[in-house]
Amino acid sequence: MSQDNLITMECTACHRTNYHSRKNKKLNTSRLNMSKFCRWCKKHTEHKETK
Repeated sequence: MSQDNLITMECTACHRTNYHSRKNKKLNTSRLNMSKFCRWCKKHTEHKETK
């Protein structure tokens, strides 16, 4: 994966970085919000894209 497209996802409850993903930053300029499983909270929580 190229560094240009790499993003990290952070849990909004415990603020830990759990997921890495890709996105086209030219087409999608807003930050992603997804419901994903956090293994530290042990439940599905909202994850947001970090800087």
